[in-house]
Amino acid sequence: MATENITKSQTSLHQSEDFSFPTLPPFPNDIPTAPLVRLSLPSLRTSPEESDRFFTASKELGFFYLDLRNDPHGERLLSQSSRFFDFAPTFYDLGREELSKYDYKNVGSYMGYKGFGSGVVDEKGNLDRNEFYNIPKDDFLGISDKPFAHPNLLYQNQDLVKSYIHDSHKLINFLLSLLNSHLQLPEGTLQSLHRVDQPSGDQIRIIKSPPQPPSDQRTALGKHTDFGSLTILFNRLSGLQILPPPSLAPPGKEPEWTYVKPLPGHCIINLGDAMTKFSGGLLRSNIHRVVSPPGQQAKETRYSLVYFSRPEDKVVLKRLEGGIIPKGKDGEDGEAMNSKEWIKLQALRLRRVGVESEEERRRLWQESGRGN
Repeated sequence: MATENITKSQTSLHQSEDFSFPTLPPFPNDIPTAPLVRLSLPSLRTSPEESDRFFTASKELGFFYLDLRNDPHGERLLSQSSRFFDFAPTFYDLGREELSKYDYKNVGSYMGYKGFGSGVVDEKGNLDRNEFYNIPKDDFLGISDKPFAHPNLLYQNQDLVKSYIHDSHKLINFLLSLLNSHLQLPEGTLQSLHRVDQPSGDQIRIIKSPPQPPSDQRTALGKHTDFGSLTILFNRLSGLQILPPPSLAPPGKEPEWTYVKPLPGHCIINLGDAMTKFSGGLLRSNIHRVVSPPGQQAKETRYSLVYFSRPEDKVVLKRLEGGIIPKGKDGEDGEAMNSKEWIKLQALRLRRVGVESEEERRRLWQESGRGN
C-alpha cells in the first residue's frame, strides 16, 4: 500500500477504502487528522523504500500507522486484538470494587489495576477519566520471581494473553531490527536490550474510557510521551491526539492538538523515550494525550488495547555508541537510570492521589515535567 499522510485536505484519498468500524459511529469527515504516515507490514519486509519511510517517520514524528493486512503475523495480531475488544467489556463488568483488589501502587508497582480518577492529567490538577489494567509480561510468561495475583478471568484467558505477548514482541523485534540497521549499529544491538525471556516492564494494557458528560468533556489522559521503547496501539474510537513538532505544522502556524483517526486493519505504532535516549535524540518520542472522541463517537464507551515494550530491567537508559548516533558532550546525558527504576518513576509519579488537595495535585503535575 502506498504511504500517505492523513490530513483534512487529503480526505479524498480514503474514498476507495472503507475506514469505518461497522458497529460504531463514524469519525467525522470535517475534522482534521494527524499527519501519520501509513506503512505496510508486508512491504516493510521486502521494500527498502518502505523501510526508509519507516525510519523517516521514526525521526520526524515518532508515530505511524502500520497496515497489518495480508501478512500472516499481522493477521494473527488483528485476530488477537479483536478477541481482546470482545473480552474487555466482560472484564470490566467485574466492577471497580473487585478490580481494585489488584491495584498495586501502594507496594510500588504500576502493574495491575488503575481506577477511574486516580491520576493527575493537567496543570489545573484535574483527574483522569479512564480506568485500565496492566497485564505484566513477566507474570504470564513465568519470568517473575514474585508474580502478582490477577483476576481469574485473565488466567482463564491466558492462552490469548500469552500468544498476544509473543506476537507483539515478535513485531517489536522486527521493527527494532530495522531501526538497528538504519542506525548502523552492530547487528542485534537493539534486539539484545529487549529479549522476551528477560525481566522487563513489558505489558498489555486494556483501557476503558466511558462517555464524558456533554457539558464537561475534557482530557481523559494528560499530555505525555511514552516511557519505554515502542508502543503498539489498537483502538476503534478516536480520542488519541498528538501535538506535531513545529517542523510538521503548516507554514506560519503553531502546532495544534490533532486527532488520530483509527483505521481498520491497522495498528498505531509510536516510539518512546528509551529510543530517544538510545539514539542520542535521532529518534523521536512525540507528545500525545487522550480526550473525548469527536462527534457521535463521544457517546460511546471507548476501549483501547496497548502493548508497551520496554528495555530489560537492568538496561541503563543512555546513549548507545556507534553507527550514526551522534556523540554526546561530556556530562550532557547526566546520570542514567536503569530501565526498571526509570519506568517505575514515570508510571507512578502522577498516581500519588488520595487526600491531596487540588493545589497539591497541581504541584505534582509541575514536578512531573509534563507542564513544560
